[in-house]
Amino acid sequence: MRVVLKDCVWEPQGQDLYVLTDPREVVTLADPEGRVAALFAAMQGDPATVAELRERLAADGVELGEDEVREAVSALDALGLIEEDGDGSLGDPDLDARHFSNLAFFGTYARLGRPRAAFVNAVRRAHVLVLGVGGGGSSIVQCLAGLGIGRMTLVDRDDVESRNFARQFLYHHADIGRSKVTCAEEWVRAYDPRIAVRAVDRWISGPDDLTDLVEGVDVIVGGLDGHPEAHLWTNAAAVRAKIPLVVGGMTRSQIMYYSVDPGRSPCVQCDWRDRPAADEPTAGGFVERSRARISEQNLLIAPVAAQIGSLVAYEALRYLTGFEEPQAAGAFVKLDLRAGLTPVRQPFNADPDCPVCPR
Repeated sequence: MRVVLKDCVWEPQGQDLYVLTDPREVVTLADPEGRVAALFAAMQGDPATVAELRERLAADGVELGEDEVREAVSALDALGLIEEDGDGSLGDPDLDARHFSNLAFFGTYARLGRPRAAFVNAVRRAHVLVLGVGGGGSSIVQCLAGLGIGRMTLVDRDDVESRNFARQFLYHHADIGRSKVTCAEEWVRAYDPRIAVRAVDRWISGPDDLTDLVEGVDVIVGGLDGHPEAHLWTNAAAVRAKIPLVVGGMTRSQIMYYSVDPGRSPCVQCDWRDRPAADEPTAGGFVERSRARISEQNLLIAPVAAQIGSLVAYEALRYLTGFEEPQAAGAFVKLDLRAGLTPVRQPFNADPDCPVCPR
């Protein structure tokens, strides 16, 4: 195995070595004898094995045993500073060009034994079920397409209307009156023919309507509208199939998204069962009694729709690649439009008697 340094800059300062890979932080390594700086210099050239690095160090007057060099390489790997030679390629120049930025992004998270190409290939093999290609959903589709998701199943029943253009970017004026999901499918095919995409023009009226759609799916994203308990149907279908679910949306003054990791996190039904009863003489009860009387006028505008789509797609990426833990598993992440979109995490109330969660 030959290793290379990732893109970084280093500089000796007294008995320390400063290393910079991210402008927001400096890694400081104790280096009183200059051996670490010498190792960095030895790795700056062509890719090298541990034995070759030892020889380069010896040529510069730094005598280290092979085990010592191996331990140093392991320490640099733990800091995310090195990777294996060739791990930044998908093995095809056209694919490397297509995924140039995706490969660069995952370079930050790559380690020996987990190359950046493995993250990208996980995305390219993934199948995502997208529920709804309207407001947030249209942005989710575009984000997933940019990531190069291998396969998408798109579900919606609406047709394109003029009022969609304030927030839905998949459609054009000539599409008015056409099926949204058909137009979305055409957009994905035109954007990247490598992505397998299937359009399902269907009205979802319960969790059983999703049963035939979840086979082989890695993550379910988006959300259903048209019924006050539609989110519970999606939750039930996802938990039953043991597939992670990521949903985003907007209230009058908040953006929010959440995810469910079946078997590991509380689900939506857990939290729903803890809501106040409509007949309670409390503020919470008043909210429940009053929901149906609040105007359902869609307040979603383009920047907010894009924000929701990106947050949902990014959480889905966490599930698909494991580059970091899901941030919204079993919780609402809420961004207040009146407070500068500062995110606040609000965990679900776990219900040990939940009728949906596995026991």
